Amino acid sequence: MDSFDTTLATGTDRSAAAAEPAEIGHWIGGQVAAPVAGARRSPVFNPATGAVTGQVALAAADEVDAAVRAAAKAFPGWAATPPLRRARVMFRFRELVEQHADELAACIVAEHGKVFSDAKGEVTRGLEVVEFASGIPQLLKGEFSEQVGTGIDMYSIRQPLGVCVGITPFNFPVMVPMWMFPVALACGNSFVLKPSERDPSASLLIARLLREAGLPDGVFNVVQGDKEAVDALLTHPSVAAVSFVGSTPIAKYIHATASRHGKRVQALGGAKNHMVVMPDADLDQAVDALIGAAYGSAGERCMAISVAVAVGDVADRLVARLAERVPRIRVTQGMDRAAEMGPLVTRAHLDKVRGYVDAGVAEGAKLVVDGRGLQVEGHEEGFFLGGCLFDGVKPGMRIYNEEIFGPVLSIVRADSFETALRLVNEHEYGNGCAIFTRDGDAAREFANRVQVGMVGVNVPIPVPMAFHSFGGWKSSLFGDHHMHGPEGVRFYTRLKAVTQRWPAGIRAGAEFVMPTMK
Repeated sequence: MDSFDTTLATGTDRSAAAAEPAEIGHWIGGQVAAPVAGARRSPVFNPATGAVTGQVALAAADEVDAAVRAAAKAFPGWAATPPLRRARVMFRFRELVEQHADELAACIVAEHGKVFSDAKGEVTRGLEVVEFASGIPQLLKGEFSEQVGTGIDMYSIRQPLGVCVGITPFNFPVMVPMWMFPVALACGNSFVLKPSERDPSASLLIARLLREAGLPDGVFNVVQGDKEAVDALLTHPSVAAVSFVGSTPIAKYIHATASRHGKRVQALGGAKNHMVVMPDADLDQAVDALIGAAYGSAGERCMAISVAVAVGDVADRLVARLAERVPRIRVTQGMDRAAEMGPLVTRAHLDKVRGYVDAGVAEGAKLVVDGRGLQVEGHEEGFFLGGCLFDGVKPGMRIYNEEIFGPVLSIVRADSFETALRLVNEHEYGNGCAIFTRDGDAAREFANRVQVGMVGVNVPIPVPMAFHSFGGWKSSLFGDHHMHGPEGVRFYTRLKAVTQRWPAGIRAGAEFVMPTMK
């Protein structure tokens, strides 16, 4: 490829987007599939300006069926491809993504709004899973037992499932799909991606790069859409497995619907990640951690810290430091290399987050820093909200109980380590958490007893590396398997055990009892 930008992905010159929004379609059978006549469409916005930059097609059942049929047709040949050859496609794909990381990051900024440096970080974290999947020949090795009985050997193998589906959220349009499809493809499955309709263009860039890397047509497909497309995927008889990341109510629906139709499902839901700050914590380190973890990506992360539990006499000092720092966060459009926080993804989401801030005030929490009046010069129509900081938040308040998904940090005061631990464990969500302390015993006790899937000790956003697995507990995960890493390989394959004996000498004749190894 000599040039790679959104023109290649959509067939439309995005430089003219202000005058004519881009038409964003599907990717089926190795090529862009234009929307059918009369197809429903949804606007795609530039969150920094509020302008409509694209119109994404919303697939109907027929288009979903075409994508699944293309994937089903491609599956047998891809499954029969030696794992080493599949790994080489992943190696080439990794090189291409690295070459075009800036284009992918710019695409994320243009439709999601996060700052460029954060978007580049998203691409990097996605690449880590591609690198992990490139080692698939080692990861697919089975087990062998010789002479389990006289003349009998036994071995186990892992084989692909078939057509796998990924339904992914708006907040990580590159990274979360890459938590799914590299492992699924490397294991020998074909894949249909249904990205968020809010920032769909990155999915088509990914599809182009996979084809450039040598992936056969039909092995990877993209259908844009909303609930109609999702329901068609969940109920399609040729779909074997569904991976999902999103809110808990939708995760419950995905898990229940797909399971009822015989699919294997992993559905990652919402979060309310707590960070416990102990009295002995390095306060400078804790404040820096909270500023980045609570307000990075405008809080639109499933691993964002949205509750800080201040233990004992650290509370006043922590709140004072945060009250000074939060208003100084540089909020502007994401391509400004000095930006620290960008806009929220849509006006509807901006209004929703503002509503949570209003509710917190109404319920009696103290709004220490109010970001609702923020105006970004030259971007007055953008979807911007400044950082908000609450103190005196109590369990039972909406801002404590519910996932806000915005730049809102709540301070809860606890009188002891045990109280702080109980707060975390009693919350509905169990995605991620952290403790900041110099006390090794407290850290060890917290990591051992906390009822949460991912734990950080002096690490505010404990997202596991690709060779471990990502997933929460309680209402943050529905299904048995976490995502990527070893759990991802297990999810995208099924185990087969083979017992073999080669006849030698005189046959013993038919046996009518349960076989035993002699």
